[in-house]
Amino acid sequence: MADDLVFANDPFANEALDFGDAEDKPKKKEKKGETADSVQGNYIHIRMQQRNGRKSLTTVQGLNPKINLKLVVKECKKKFNCNGCIVEDSEHGDIVQLQGDQRKNIAQFLVDERISKKALIKVHGAI
Repeated sequence: MADDLVFANDPFANEALDFGDAEDKPKKKEKKGETADSVQGNYIHIRMQQRNGRKSLTTVQGLNPKINLKLVVKECKKKFNCNGCIVEDSEHGDIVQLQGDQRKNIAQFLVDERISKKALIKVHGAI
């Protein structure tokens, strides 16, 4: 009896709701060689990750896969006096890691070496 009272005044009881599926919506056409990430935007994201104490890592993701990242890391290590490596990630591609807070330095380096335009670089966190 109590259940009948709860649903007796339900305004959506007789109405069929159509939420649609993701498969029904038209997808953006991707050109040959493009992934979903490159269709959304080709920004380069520079972030700092805090480690233990005062230690930190700077990560750079979104670099063009055609660039020789080994040479970029080698030059950054010389120029910024820090250590660095390339980390392979299945979701985000190759990520450059540099020791220390190198956000300002790496952003300027990418512009100076004409690897990227300044408008396409997003530096996360306060510098």
